[in-house]
Formats: sequence, structure tokens, C-alpha cells
Amino acid sequence: MSVLRNVMLPWSEKFASVMLRQVGSFQTSIPHARCCPWQLMTKQAFASSQPENVVYAGPSQASPKRVTLRTLRTKYANQEPISMVTAYDYPSAVHVDEANVDILLVGDSAAMVVHGHDTTLPITLDEMLVHCRAAARGARRAFLVGDLPFGSYEVSTAQAVQSATRMLKEGNMDAVKLEGGSSGRVSAARAIVEAGVAVMGHVGLTPQSVSVLGGFRPQAQVADEALEVMQRALALQGAGCFSIVLECVPAPIAAAVTKALSIPTIGIGAGPATSGQVLVYHDLLGMMSHPHHAKVTPKFCKQYASAGKVIQSAIQQYRDEVASRTFPGTAFSPYKIPDAEIESLARELRARGLEDIAKAVEEEAQRQKTHA
Repeated sequence: MSVLRNVMLPWSEKFASVMLRQVGSFQTSIPHARCCPWQLMTKQAFASSQPENVVYAGPSQASPKRVTLRTLRTKYANQEPISMVTAYDYPSAVHVDEANVDILLVGDSAAMVVHGHDTTLPITLDEMLVHCRAAARGARRAFLVGDLPFGSYEVSTAQAVQSATRMLKEGNMDAVKLEGGSSGRVSAARAIVEAGVAVMGHVGLTPQSVSVLGGFRPQAQVADEALEVMQRALALQGAGCFSIVLECVPAPIAAAVTKALSIPTIGIGAGPATSGQVLVYHDLLGMMSHPHHAKVTPKFCKQYASAGKVIQSAIQQYRDEVASRTFPGTAFSPYKIPDAEIESLARELRARGLEDIAKAVEEEAQRQKTHA
């Protein structure tokens, strides 16, 4: 009879029975519970583990409409300038996203700006992936491009494809960027595109080639160099790149390259005639003013704020208030304990022979009440 009844049980009761066997008997753990097993499972097993009130929390906003390659192509077709900002982490990505910037580039310049190196060469792919994941969590709207760092795509097209796919799978990027327009770079770009990953090219000053260039210096300042920059940009376009960054080239050369291409150009120190512009988050905010950063801040960067001075002043003020014991004060000591609990604690401490500690508890409690 029990077997027959088991077969005839409604699906929901069968499911509840299975679940109860997995999590244990609620009736034994909750004596005299006056509800059916399904109600118990609903109340206990499916209850949220999150408290109603938490210290660090905020409302979750609806996801905005994301920028895609289609969005960028439409802007380009309509001759609308494309904005791009280079950022490296969650907080900066949130700011970039809320400003409705079209593209967020997680650049290998993190090696210099964040890690304190003199060039972009030391940063690894694994380190870049950490920056990419952090930025991707902060940017829900912008089109995300991850820089392929030096050493991650030069050995072979297979290596290039592997690194690019990791950028998408592990870094949560929408596309990758690679530097240079030599035949090897063009082959790498073509292989990555054929593998299904969108690629942004980069010509002009290519910081990863600092060893060959002999330093960070402007490019295309003579006719032969200008023609080479144009040829490399065209080759990258032919390989399937959706956009090209033009860095540190004279404005007329950038205008010529932009005119020659049928994909957007993003300028950085390349004049106003490109399809869009890019600056580094820290640079445009005037984030840092120490000697190392001043040494690597490019001449073409316009500072839209002096955030570094504000930050330095705020940290100094905090340090001074800690030293003078004016912080945190009662205003920033929000957690209270009832007077009765203070008295009980003091009695217990004295019973244990801890008179000095009991006095410290009572004095601080009185001080908090006095300054409330």
C-alpha cells in the first residue's frame, strides 16, 4: 500500500519528500511545528540567507542598454564622436560608465599608472585579467576593450588567439586591443578576428615597442613615417579590426589616416580630426602629482580636474584628526550599547579583578553620552 501511495503522490509532495530527506527532518529540529513538510521547507530551506539590514549594501539598479559594435558603427556612420577612457578597476569603471562614455579600455598602461613601472612592458596577461574583471564589474554600459600586454601575442598566431580568448572568457571583455602594424601583428589581428574576437588596432606611438623606438617619442613627423603609419592602419583594417587607435602623431597625419579608413579612429595626442578620443582616467582627473607620475604624464593630456590635490588634502586632514583624536568622535561612532549592559559588563569585569578595564568602559560610555 505504501508503495502504491508513493507512486500516486502528487509531484509537489514527491519533490518535497526528496528535499526533506536531503536536508533532514524539520519536524525533529523544530518541535511541535504545526505545518506540513512543504510549508516547513518553504520557510526554512528556501529562506534568504541575507539579513534584512546590512552594513554594506545598496539598491540594485536596472542594467542600462550596453554599447555594442553596432552602436559604435552607427555613431561612426552618423559622424558622431566616440569617447573612450582608459581605466583599470571597479571604482574608476563606475565613474566612466555613469558618464556615458562609449568605450572603456583596460589598458596595459596600468603597469605605469597603477603598478609604478617606467614602461608598459612588465605587466603580465594574468595581471591584466585581474584589472579587466574588476573594471567589467563596474561598467555595465560601456563597450569593454582589454589590452593584450607585451609578450602575450607576439610568439605565434595561436598564442595571440589564446590570449585574446582569455580576455573574453576570463576578463569579461567585449574586444581586445593590440599594438603595431607589422606583418606579424596584422597576422595576429586577422587570426583573432577569425577566431570570433573583435580587435582594435593601434599605430603611431606604440609603447610596447619602446625598446625599438628608443623611448616614448612622437611618430609620423616625416613623410616616410606618415606613409608607414597609414599603410599599417590600412593593413589592420584589412585584417578585420573594427577601430584603430592613433597615438602621438601630428593632427594632419591623423586626419589623413582617418580619411583613408572606413572604420573609426580613436586619437590620443593626434588632434581633433579623428573619429573619437581617448584619455587615461588618472591623467584627465589630475589624479596624482608625485614626481614619478609627473614624469610619465603625457604633454597632450588635458586635466579636467585636480583630484590629486583634493585627495592629498583629504588624507592629510584625516591623518591630523587621528593624531588629535577628533576622529571618529561621537558622530562617527554609531553603534550603541544600553546602560544596563554597560553596568553588567563593568560588574563582571570587577568580579574578575579588572578594575582598570571596567573604569575604561564606564568612562567611554559617559563620554559618548556627554558628547552626543
